[in-house]
Amino acid sequence: MRQTAHGGNLAWAAALAGCSPGAIVDFSASISPLGPPSSALTAIESQLGNLRHYPDPDYHELRQALGQFHQLPPEWILPGNGSAELLTLAGKEFAEFAATALITPAFGDYYRSLTAYDAQVLEFPLSLVNGHLSSILDKRQMTQDKGLLLNNPHNPTGKLFSRADILPYLEEFALVVVDEAFMDFLPPHQEQSLIGEVQKYPNLVILRSLTKFYSLPGLRLGYAIAHPDRLRRWQSWRDPWPVNILAQAAAVAAVGDREFQEQTWAWLPATRNQLFEGLAQIPGLQPLPSAANFLLVKSQQPSSQLQQQLLKHHQILIRDCLSFPELGDRYFRVAVRLCSENQRLLDAISLVQSPESKVQSQNIDP
Repeated sequence: MRQTAHGGNLAWAAALAGCSPGAIVDFSASISPLGPPSSALTAIESQLGNLRHYPDPDYHELRQALGQFHQLPPEWILPGNGSAELLTLAGKEFAEFAATALITPAFGDYYRSLTAYDAQVLEFPLSLVNGHLSSILDKRQMTQDKGLLLNNPHNPTGKLFSRADILPYLEEFALVVVDEAFMDFLPPHQEQSLIGEVQKYPNLVILRSLTKFYSLPGLRLGYAIAHPDRLRRWQSWRDPWPVNILAQAAAVAAVGDREFQEQTWAWLPATRNQLFEGLAQIPGLQPLPSAANFLLVKSQQPSSQLQQQLLKHHQILIRDCLSFPELGDRYFRVAVRLCSENQRLLDAISLVQSPESKVQSQNIDP
């Protein structure tokens, strides 16, 4: 069975581990363990009887709820079938420019969306030590016939760029798309979202997802925030009804669930710190600070080898970084899960990192 570049491939992991997919503790997909919110599940159940009807093609209720959530007119919001669909639309537009600047290591779906339309890519490596945009992007390469695609917080490093760090580049590029899939995990007083700037800059697009924060990857729901003229153009490029009735209902309920949001903001910092400190105490591992719900970890042991040992002996799945050429086999990424699950991961890594375990692995593995 083929392993995908994305995390969360439980069918592949279960086949390797020799167990059912439900037995796998999945640290490879950066999904909050607190959700889905009960409000979203109740909303889904309430709409089951409407499955006999087509969705509202204009998504009035959903756009109204998202507009109220972000304090924007609803016409500035375009719901999509996950951020992946919206990235594809962005890739089609980026292909119209001379090139698109991309900070690497980069989420693999960025390359998919750009190469699908033969968009030219300019890669700018992100230093894992100094992550300021001014030290990454080459001003000699910035012209008004180019685009910029970046994510904030950055995946896979967890680096958070400041709002002030990004704003100058809105004057330098013809189109700037900022993927804020993990921004929800920062409380309002810490977040660095550019949503508040979108009405000032017609060349700015913000992408948001309900996948990670609200634990709804199976529903496939994201949305773009941009000038209505651009969103109408994107709408004309795609198939009708990309967002189903159940996803609409869940989204309306989730963004209005302040209790769930507060619970997540209270849970993440201490739990992430517990996992960070535990990983840092294991010889051969070096976790990087993160503003998101995941940690990138440098490992002296090949991450693919560590991944297989954790699966076969502990039914734990971590994300190797082989799909990020700049990171390769010396880094892995783990989601922040519940404290008991994080401790299980730490105990398992300590066991497979032990000298006795390495000797056994060499005797068993081909």
